[in-house]
Amino acid sequence: MKKKFLAAAMTLALTAGMLAGCGSQTNSAPENKETQTTAAAGESAQASESKTEETKAAKGEGTLIGVAMPTKDLQRWNQDGSNMKKELESAGYKVDLQYASNDVQTQVSQVENMISNGCQMLVIASIDGSSLGEPLSQAKAMGIPVISYDRLIMNSDAVTYYATFDNYKVGQKQGEYLVEALGLESATEPKNIELFTGDPADNNCNFFFGGAMDVLQKYIDSGKLKVKSGQTAFEQAATANWDSEKAQNRMDTIIAGNYSDGTVLDAVLCSNDSTALGVENALASSYTGKYPIVTGQDCDIANVKNMLQGKQAMSIFKDTRTLASQVVKMVDSVMQGGEAEINDTKSYDNGTGIIPTYLCDPVVVTTDNYKDLLITSGYYTEDQLK
Repeated sequence: MKKKFLAAAMTLALTAGMLAGCGSQTNSAPENKETQTTAAAGESAQASESKTEETKAAKGEGTLIGVAMPTKDLQRWNQDGSNMKKELESAGYKVDLQYASNDVQTQVSQVENMISNGCQMLVIASIDGSSLGEPLSQAKAMGIPVISYDRLIMNSDAVTYYATFDNYKVGQKQGEYLVEALGLESATEPKNIELFTGDPADNNCNFFFGGAMDVLQKYIDSGKLKVKSGQTAFEQAATANWDSEKAQNRMDTIIAGNYSDGTVLDAVLCSNDSTALGVENALASSYTGKYPIVTGQDCDIANVKNMLQGKQAMSIFKDTRTLASQVVKMVDSVMQGGEAEINDTKSYDNGTGIIPTYLCDPVVVTTDNYKDLLITSGYYTEDQLK
C-alpha cells in the first residue's frame, strides 16, 4: 500500500482597534511633580499599548479571513477553530469562523458566503474533500488564496497550500505501537486484531489506515496477526462521519460473531479517538475476555480518561495549537505579498497537481508521558482529566 498525497490552501484576516487614554492633572502644586510623573508613566504605557495595537492593525490590515470547520461534534474541531480564531485575531485579522455540522451543502453555502462577504483568504477543513468545486472556482476567479486545513481538498486547482500533520506517520506510529505492544517480532502464537478507520470521504483516512497497514500487513500475511471478522479492506473498516455510535454498533456485531465464545481479542486498531470510544463502549457492554490493546488519535478528553483507566493504550497527539500557529504564519506571509513556509513539495497531489504543504509531527501519548505532553504544556488541566 502506498501513500497518497494531497494539498490545500488557506487565508486569514483580522483588524485591531487602537486604544486611547488621557492623563489626569491636579491643581495642587506640591503634588504636581508626582502627578506629572504618574501621568507621564500612564501615557507611556498607553502609547506602548496603542503602538502594539497599531502594529497588529498594520499587520492584519483589517483583513477578513474565512475559517471553515466541519463540525462541532468532535472535540478536536472545536479546538482547531478556537485556536485558529484566537491566533488570527492576535495577529490583527478579522475572522469569520463557521462550523457546518458535518453537512456538505452547509459548508458549501458557508464558503460561498465568506467569499461574498469579502474574505480575502480562506482556511478550509473540508467535510468531503471533493465537494467544494463551485465555491473554490469562485475564490480562484477572485484571486482569493485557499489553505486546505488538515484535510486535503481534492480535484481543485484553487488550493494554494496544504497544512496538516503527517497523517501517514500517524498510522505508522499506531502500527508500530501495536507491533511492540503485542510482541509480534518474537510471538510464537497468532494474535487477534480488528480494524477501524474513519469516514471514507475524509482523504486523511487513506493515510491513517495506509500507514498502519503498511506496518501491520506483513504480520497478517505471515499469520502472526489474525482478523477473525475477515474485515481487512479499507471499505470494511471505514466508519461514516467518524461516528462513535456507528463504530460501537459494528464492534458489537464483530464481538457477537467472533469473540462471544471466549476467543481472546488482543488488539483493535482505531484510527482516531471517536472510533476508539465506540469500540471501548462495545467492549464494556459485550466483551468478557482479556481486555485488548486499543489505539487512538487526537487525545480527546474522554479517551485520555479511558487511557488512565486502562481502557485505551495510546493516542496520537496532534497539538492543534502548533498547526494553528503555522497556518497563521502562512496566512500572514501570503497577505503580506510573500510565499508561505512549506516543508513538502512532493507528496500531496490533489488530482490537479502537487500542493505545497507544511507538515507538523504527531506524537504518541501513553500513561507514561501524558502529563508532560497534555498537562504541563497547558493543553489540558488536571481537573479536566479527572
